[in-house]
Amino acid sequence: MGHKVNPKVFRLGTTTTWPSRWMARGDAYRANLRQDLAIRDFLKKELKDAALNRVDIERSRGTISVTVHTAKPGLVIGRSGEGADGLKKKVLKKFFPGKAKAVQLTMNIVEVGRPALESVLVVQGVIADLERRMPFRRVLKMSIERVKKGGALGVKVAVSGRLNGAEIARREWLAWGKIPLTNLRADIDYAADFAQTMAGTIGVKVWIYRGDVFAQDRLNQYQPTTPSRGRGGREGDQASRSPRAPRGEAASFAPTDKPETASVPAAN
Repeated sequence: MGHKVNPKVFRLGTTTTWPSRWMARGDAYRANLRQDLAIRDFLKKELKDAALNRVDIERSRGTISVTVHTAKPGLVIGRSGEGADGLKKKVLKKFFPGKAKAVQLTMNIVEVGRPALESVLVVQGVIADLERRMPFRRVLKMSIERVKKGGALGVKVAVSGRLNGAEIARREWLAWGKIPLTNLRADIDYAADFAQTMAGTIGVKVWIYRGDVFAQDRLNQYQPTTPSRGRGGREGDQASRSPRAPRGEAASFAPTDKPETASVPAAN
């Protein structure tokens, strides 16, 4: 049996980062996690026609920052910022009733640079076409062509269900290029959702390979910031040790003032 792992979760800390960035313990952790999920579901429903890509949430003491990544920022912001202000008021009223003055909420709207390379947006396009009762093979070919024009190195689109209204459900997929799922430095974007059709639900999955991310190209937030400690927790112990020689090379030692002598017992 194969072990299917989410490509984005598999690469957390290397090519992807966490959508929620805060620290809590105990009951506060559970409450914040439920609230983050509820905020994302609420924004997904409110911005259904705004091509919502993802929502990042950061928390600190009394401050919450919500960053909305969308391919249509003008539709979210509205005329002279009325849409963003109205969205902020709705979030405060629904999730922080009576705490509007105690909680400082910041709503940021960020435009997606290349929508054709975002798997969430590609899935939304496939679902919209399937719900309009377009042939699934035509939908898959069109979506792959759009991703190819966007500059991807590989793409795979899979659909599963009663395709074209067939009585027997099946799974079909089309792919182009390469999808190195086992390579950790490969930047692979993945998304999954389902379409509601007259024949039933049809699942949609999209993998997009956008290239490799090397150590010097990663953001600072991916790198660990905790200082290294030596053995026994003593500071400076690690710095006092000489660096270990690479495999296959002889270790070099600094000469001392007095040569070391060793006594060898005489053989009988």
